[in-house]
Formats: sequence, structure tokens, C-alpha cells
Amino acid sequence: MSFEKKINELGITIPTPAKPAAAYEPGVLVDGIIYVSGQLPMLEGALQYKGMVGADVKVEDAYKAARICALNALGVVKSMTGSLDNVERIIQVQGFVNSQNDFTNQPKVINGASDVLVEIFGEAGKHARFAIGNSGLPLGASVEVGMIVKIKNK
Repeated sequence: MSFEKKINELGITIPTPAKPAAAYEPGVLVDGIIYVSGQLPMLEGALQYKGMVGADVKVEDAYKAARICALNALGVVKSMTGSLDNVERIIQVQGFVNSQNDFTNQPKVINGASDVLVEIFGEAGKHARFAIGNSGLPLGASVEVGMIVKIKNK
């Protein structure tokens, strides 16, 4: 089954990427690998789940934020390749969680990104990753997710 068909069956919408708010590219393609810049949990131009996880934002909501970030990253990939059917493998997910020093559930939060990628891509969605706590993220976001994606040879 094609990944695009799977996304439609799951009722998932892949957003069109927003224009960068600073001096960077949303994604860079080098030798069949797309390096996707960190994506925030933005929906239709509005930041979702703003604040510090464990204080202002519940872990369950931060999980949802990570999912949104992953879908935004896939929007960058789709905009660069024309179709998510061109994805060969998700190589790595880079997760950052706005959290206090004593918060230790970063992996549970970033599972929101990991789970949706496996839901869509199956085995090709299984990836290496890290989940790091930060004392702040751009715009006060609760989560930021970057991604490295291998594209099929054409």
C-alpha cells in the first residue's frame, strides 16, 4: 500500500509547510537524505500546547504536540519530494521537550512523533531518536521535533 493511501485511510492531514520565521531552510536534501529543520506544534499558523511540559502542559497534551510536529516535518518532506510515497525510511527523530530539570518523561512525549511515523510508514517508520529536555523552546513551544529521512532513488 502506498504511504499516501495509508495517510488518507487514517484520516491524517499533512500540512503545507509554513515559511521559515528565521534564517534557515525547512529542509535540505543531500545525497538522498532530507534533513528537516525543527518543527513546532503549529496548526493553521497557531502554536498549540504552549508552555513547559509537566507544569503548564500535561504529558498527554505534549504527546499530541509531538505528533503535530512530526506531521509538520512530513509536510516539509512532501513539499520537497512531491509525495510521501517517495520516502524510503525515517532515519532519525530529534525531540526537544520544554521541561524543568526534574522532569524525566521526555521519551513519553516524543512517542507522539514516533508512534505516528510507525502508524504511517510501518517498518520504514521505525527510527533512531533522542528526546532531550530543554528549559525553553522558540515561541514558548512545549515540543520541537526535527527529522532525518531517506528518499527512494528515482
